[in-house]
Amino acid sequence: MSSVFGSGKILKSDEFLHQIHGFIRVHKDGRCERLVGYKTLPTGIDPSTGVHSKDVVISPETNLSARLYIPKTTTPDRKLPILIFFHGGGFIVESAASPIYHPTLNLITAESNVIIVSVNYRLAPEHPLPTGYNDSWDAIKWVATHTKGGGPEPWLNDHGDFHKVFLAGDSAGANIAHNIAIRAGSEPIEAINLEGVILLHPYFGGKDPIGSELGKHKQLKVYTDQFWNLANSSGSGLDDPWFNPEKDPKLSGFGCSKILVCVAEKDSFRDRGLYYKELMDKSGWPGKLEMMESKEEDHVFFLFKTSSPNACTLRKRICTFINQVNNASRF
Repeated sequence: MSSVFGSGKILKSDEFLHQIHGFIRVHKDGRCERLVGYKTLPTGIDPSTGVHSKDVVISPETNLSARLYIPKTTTPDRKLPILIFFHGGGFIVESAASPIYHPTLNLITAESNVIIVSVNYRLAPEHPLPTGYNDSWDAIKWVATHTKGGGPEPWLNDHGDFHKVFLAGDSAGANIAHNIAIRAGSEPIEAINLEGVILLHPYFGGKDPIGSELGKHKQLKVYTDQFWNLANSSGSGLDDPWFNPEKDPKLSGFGCSKILVCVAEKDSFRDRGLYYKELMDKSGWPGKLEMMESKEEDHVFFLFKTSSPNACTLRKRICTFINQVNNASRF
């Protein structure tokens, strides 16, 4: 079983309206009790990387916010790529200020020399999907308001390169990054150039099991499917195109020219990531998709073992992906 998901047991109780063991309890009065992902770290200057971070409000009306990161080596004459990041947590736990995300994003900022906008989208089930997708889309549009130097955030006005914008996320955040890129294909934001998308151990699924979901991860699939069913109250099920890319008729319209998909050998979502590559290859999308597999690792290991050789290798691959010259035209 994945270390992230513990035993993967499904518990039933008359005490709660819903519960996902080890993650969340939804009481009958509607109150949500989160068992993980509620702790936070402050912003400031990271002593090990020199990266600066701060929290900004994007929309007071919806309480949408983001945590921004900028490397210490900024200069007035050099613009930096912008990486818009979406955290994981099954759409129901974690935040942009989480202790498991803040250290990793400091490292990516320093090593890739980028500005990161880590989106603090609203969580389900209080705010069921598509709220998280819509918040994430609003965050990208907010970033785009800075293209002419007149936006509310000086770091983006002064240092952002809007010709090199990337989306990234892990697990459910990777699902968000994918779906936002699909939307960008049909509703392009002309003020920015979405150059690439980085999907780290993406959380995809479907009604019919595939690969290890038919065998050693059969029970874990049933457990992790609970996150989607709790987050998405529309009743569309596991074959909703947001969750199962195979069912999305807009797949070929993916809104950028390159994708990096990272999977882990022991992750129950590994086969979904590999299948995603097959789907994109067959879809008619004209871009380039790169794959990376981390051997002997489990789901989102890089968040918990930041100094491990495999985590360092993964971050180097992200750096290369962001900073390589892209000669493909925007479409």
